[in-house]
Amino acid sequence: MRFQAVLFDFDGTLVDSEALHYQSWMEVLAPFHIDYTEHEFCDEFSGVPTLEAARILKQRHQLTSSPSALCEQKNQIFVASAASVFPRLMHFASEVVEQTAKQCPIALVTGSSRAEAIPVLKHYKLYALFSVIVCKDDVTKPKPHPEPYLQALNALEVAPHNAVAIEDTFTGLTSAKAAGLTALAVPNTHSKKQDLNIADQTFTDLESTYTWLLGQN
Repeated sequence: MRFQAVLFDFDGTLVDSEALHYQSWMEVLAPFHIDYTEHEFCDEFSGVPTLEAARILKQRHQLTSSPSALCEQKNQIFVASAASVFPRLMHFASEVVEQTAKQCPIALVTGSSRAEAIPVLKHYKLYALFSVIVCKDDVTKPKPHPEPYLQALNALEVAPHNAVAIEDTFTGLTSAKAAGLTALAVPNTHSKKQDLNIADQTFTDLESTYTWLLGQN
């Protein structure tokens, strides 16, 4: 593998957490008598930072709560739910993370908070495999800004052109490309409807992504 580091997104790339995020948001919106189907909500908000989603929902539905309050409430509900019902891993996620970590240092770069991501990684025994973890708590400007990826690259001490990012959404790909990385797209059920043309390569699953990485010499 010619790359010196591989940087993974979390939600929708390694973990199928969209349903749990959706359920958390519906609990937040229930007192306002607002309801979305899982399909329409996830199609629109997959990859959108939680605070930005809160801003959109507040403006659209004229909610009385502030975006930050909505965001905090949603995060608390998600963390409480994930403590008892862990979202399942995407196909081949565990195997690909384990095998990639044997090839080079790996990082997690996610829009989730540490309280959301770390327990899931520990539950699936993946936490110790990551040399660097950058969550939304760690940055001032989340994806699609390049800051999360730039921070991870700095911690890894790897130049952007020597690293590759694996993402599932337009938001994540935009962040990775702006940071100067090679960006690979592995769209899921919801994000496959997004414009992912900025990706350097697109794959149907993580296994085929790993096979491609191994072939890069």
